[in-house]
Amino acid sequence: MSAWVLPDHIADVLPSEARHIEELRRSLLDTARSYGYELVMPPLLEHIESLLTGTGEALDLQTFKLVDQLSGRTLGLRADSTPQVARIDAHLLNRQGIARLSYCGPVVHTRVDRPLASREPLQFGAEIYGHGGMEADLEIIELAKACLRAAGLQKLHLDMADVRVIDAVLRTVQIEAAKVTLIHSALAAKDVAELRSLARELPVRVREDLCALPRLFGGAEVLDEALRLLQPSIELEEAIRCLRWLASHAPEEMEVSIDLADLRGYAYYTGMRFAVFSHGSKGEPVEVARGGRYDEVGAIFGRNRPAVGFSLDLKELVGAVAPCPLVAAIRAPWGMDVQLRQAIAELRAHGNTVVCVLPGHEHEVDEFRCDRELVSDATHSGAWTVKNI
Repeated sequence: MSAWVLPDHIADVLPSEARHIEELRRSLLDTARSYGYELVMPPLLEHIESLLTGTGEALDLQTFKLVDQLSGRTLGLRADSTPQVARIDAHLLNRQGIARLSYCGPVVHTRVDRPLASREPLQFGAEIYGHGGMEADLEIIELAKACLRAAGLQKLHLDMADVRVIDAVLRTVQIEAAKVTLIHSALAAKDVAELRSLARELPVRVREDLCALPRLFGGAEVLDEALRLLQPSIELEEAIRCLRWLASHAPEEMEVSIDLADLRGYAYYTGMRFAVFSHGSKGEPVEVARGGRYDEVGAIFGRNRPAVGFSLDLKELVGAVAPCPLVAAIRAPWGMDVQLRQAIAELRAHGNTVVCVLPGHEHEVDEFRCDRELVSDATHSGAWTVKNI
């Protein structure tokens, strides 16, 4: 095999796209900072216990493991940054009040969950720790919208669910964890036949409620339908109340829908969860951000704080927004003339991009548009001036 062939679903990022990703990264971090979010930088790898305890099987299967040559302990390459940020909040910051934290860095996955996806996403995220109310949920949704708007996306669709709905349906029965995982997968796929098979030994009411969930998607009227169809409980009523409030207060620019069977994502979610969709190049819906509430994620670190957040993959986001225009640049000859070098330095100091053409070569670039040229001023000996091309 050729030495330059990369592993499956791993790819280099070439100049124009890399510049676009970097500009998006700065824009999103600046947007988060404008809301009061502090930047943290968790390590790419750490002890496997810190990365995975309490996060569920899905994240475990996505995580690369390796042996630390210094300690002999098993390390993991992070597949998701949220458990790390929870550790920072619980163990390092140890604040009593609200902590608003943001991050942006690569994560690594052992497998892809859909065709053409990368196994090395560049994950951006923002999280609020310390407030269990719906105000924090709404702020995270508003921040997700603001970040996506800053990236250039205009038409956004907010789809919401709540894991407490399925918890309420199953609260009266004891089911082994492996079977619950299968039920969650069948719900996410809206596979009613599989649900009936998995629930055939459960009480009739529980089985009927499970099979009703895949039909409960649409507008806010779905919430009334859920209260009418499903077995009443305090947990169900609280979940519906939360979704109803968020749907009524969601940003006006976002179309809102409810899907009570949507359980995609990692197992650490404990309440409201949401996905934001935009339109792809062919008009198809494309998921561009995902988040929710995960109040139990910090328990393993000794502080079971309320938490809510969202994340997105910048490598996928760059494919959903319009390409960046080329950067305007100035073409200049290469030379040791003192006034030439001084002129180039001054242009760069004022924020201009100056591309020097090395002797015997034409410059080959993907992201710069040389619309001006630095030329010798014939009227002033030794002077250099910028002219339009």
